[in-house]
Amino acid sequence: MHIKLSEIESKEIIPGYQGKLVHTQNMSLAFWEVEQGAEVPEHSHKNEQVMQVLEGRFEFTLNDSTNVYVPGDIVIIAPHIPHSGKALTACKLMDVFSPTREEYK
Repeated sequence: MHIKLSEIESKEIIPGYQGKLVHTQNMSLAFWEVEQGAEVPEHSHKNEQVMQVLEGRFEFTLNDSTNVYVPGDIVIIAPHIPHSGKALTACKLMDVFSPTREEYK
């Protein structure tokens, strides 16, 4: 299978988060363009998640610990762990979820 990211239509999953989503049998990849100031409220899910900051500065809270992440930083989020985030600047992020994030299909 070959996919061109440039040909995937973006979906706004939450306000300010435009995502290009790729799903396989066992995982989902989300390529986000995030508006400055956009927030993802605290939540948790059954999926293991790996987040990488590609561009910008992103404030992320995991287990009540808040840090600011910059390009090249990677955060690993275990299943069912509460987390939230806020784009301090316009950002590009990539998330990988396992298993597949069915509600993003």
